[in-house]
Amino acid sequence: MRPSSLQITCKHLHRLTDTMVAGSITEEVALAVPAELLWKAVFATGDESSMRNVLTGLSDMAVKVDGDGRPGSRYSLKFNPGVGAATVHLKSRLVARDDAARVITYDEVAVNGGEVPVAAAQLKSQVVQYKVDSAGAGGCVTKLHVEYESLDGAPLSPADETKLIKGYVGLVKKVEENIIARPGEFA
Repeated sequence: MRPSSLQITCKHLHRLTDTMVAGSITEEVALAVPAELLWKAVFATGDESSMRNVLTGLSDMAVKVDGDGRPGSRYSLKFNPGVGAATVHLKSRLVARDDAARVITYDEVAVNGGEVPVAAAQLKSQVVQYKVDSAGAGGCVTKLHVEYESLDGAPLSPADETKLIKGYVGLVKKVEENIIARPGEFA
């Protein structure tokens, strides 16, 4: 019997995380948009145009995708999250995408700038996974899971873990805001 994409994703994530023992963070984010629409808008294709459109409103937004949006593609997002905030530069590599289960995983994640640098500067590596589940009545829940290895092998402080996950939650909330404001563009 051939394993499903989700099994391959989880097996790959487990293989990646065998050496990542420092810590993990999980956050569930309730969103007021349907799971199918969120997935289609931001994760289904992973191309530059879709990413720019769904993240509209972040100041000085720049998106670069090296690859075809499939596993192995490298992403570079540069943006300013708000007035007076430092520019954030997020780089990652797409490891796996399971459209049926609505799960996507990135590794080689590096974050510079914004409120995250204190937390991110302490990390040797990160794997970030998004899972989008329906929540009824036109809503969904996005489960964010970050596994990390710190430079010193110790878990981040709770305050630094909060800063780190807050950055990923902020991106998901910006996507939600744009879908609500312009639902026809993502249908």
